Amino acid sequence: MIHDCQDLIRLFDRCFAVSCNTRLVGGGSEPVYLPADEQEPVHRIIFTLDYFRSALHEVAHWCVAGEERRRQVDYGYWYAADGRSAEQQAAFERVEVKPQALEWLFCEAAGHRFRVSLDNLSGEPTDPMPFKRRVVDQVRVYLRDGIPERAGRFLDALLNHYRPGEQLDAERFSLDRLG
Repeated sequence: MIHDCQDLIRLFDRCFAVSCNTRLVGGGSEPVYLPADEQEPVHRIIFTLDYFRSALHEVAHWCVAGEERRRQVDYGYWYAADGRSAEQQAAFERVEVKPQALEWLFCEAAGHRFRVSLDNLSGEPTDPMPFKRRVVDQVRVYLRDGIPERAGRFLDALLNHYRPGEQLDAERFSLDRLG
C-alpha cells in the first residue's frame, strides 16, 4: 500500500477545510499548530517534513483539542523536549494517551504501522508498559463508547480511501500488536 502525505492532505481538506477553516500542511521542520490570525486567515496543522505518521499524529492532537485550545499556538500545551525527567515524562504521557489512541486508529484505517511514541530517547528511563496499556484501553473506549466527531469523520475518510468496506474492531488493538 502506498502512503503519500498528499493523500492525507486531500482527505483532510475534504473533511475540514470549509467546515473548520483548517488545513493540513506538510514540510515543517517541527510539528506545530497555528491558529488563524491577522496574517493568515486559516488554521494550520503543520506536520514534520513529509512524514505520514507525523501528519496522522498532528491530526489526532487537533481532533482532541477543544474549541478554546484550537485558538492557541500548539493548543497552549506545555512541551519539554527529549531529555525529560521521569516526572516530566509522566506529564507528557498523560496528555498523549488520547492523541496516540486516535493516531493508532488512523494508522490502522490507513494500513500503516503504528508504534507508541514516548518521545524521550535521552531522558530518564521509564517503564513504557503502563503508557502502552493506557493507549490500548483508550482505543477500546473509543470503539465501545464512540469516537469524537471530527476524529470519526477523518477515520471514515481514511477507511474509505485505504480500506473501502472495512470496519475497525477491538480485536485489531491489543498490547501484543504494539511491539
